[in-house]
Amino acid sequence: MFTFLYRIYQICIALPILLVLTILTALTTIIGSFIGGAHFWGYHPGKIWSRLVCYILLIPVKINRNKQLKKNQSYIFVANHQGAFDIFLIYGFIGRNFKWMMKKSLRNIPFVGKACQSAGHIFVDKSGPKKIQETIDQARHSLRDGTSLVVFPEGRRTFTGKMGPFKKGAFQLADELQLPIVPLTIDGSFDVLPRTGKFIKWHRMTLTMHDPIYPQGIGPEDIKETMEKAYEAIQSNLSEKYK
Repeated sequence: MFTFLYRIYQICIALPILLVLTILTALTTIIGSFIGGAHFWGYHPGKIWSRLVCYILLIPVKINRNKQLKKNQSYIFVANHQGAFDIFLIYGFIGRNFKWMMKKSLRNIPFVGKACQSAGHIFVDKSGPKKIQETIDQARHSLRDGTSLVVFPEGRRTFTGKMGPFKKGAFQLADELQLPIVPLTIDGSFDVLPRTGKFIKWHRMTLTMHDPIYPQGIGPEDIKETMEKAYEAIQSNLSEKYK
């Protein structure tokens, strides 16, 4: 009965409200960033929007924060990618101004793509060496004054809830800029809305922020070691069924 009533609620009440809210948030971000202050307008409207998505859909959220994170330090956050609600969980509750590193195809989403572009989020273009270098240069420019970067190193949402292999991009960037990596474990998002799901399910989502992994050197061996440490840290806080 609860599942039936919740489905009626999300279709008839929550989703229409969230559609309007998404358009208003995108327009606020675009206009605010155009007027000036993309650092502010590129983060805070999206943060409020993401929290409201979770609240309106009645999704319980638990955040395990890490007191080792320094306020004015830029970090590269890497998270497992369980589902679409990863975006709302991180944007709404990470508590730090950051830029997303995302696939360039997301630029084509109406309103949202333009808002992300206006906010200075980074679209990854792998069409050639020049475009890859432009992506790195944009990331380098963004990662200052305590602004961080969030990356899903799997590159796509999981089909099973379990983590896939990591790609090296985020770790190479951290190595080049000598920035600490912070692993993030997302647990429960797959149960809310998996990649193949059609309806949102009520389930708690948990975001765990692990200890920063500081660079110990530079080069391929250090990249490999950092990537392995991050993978292990994220894996450690997943539910048993997703390990």
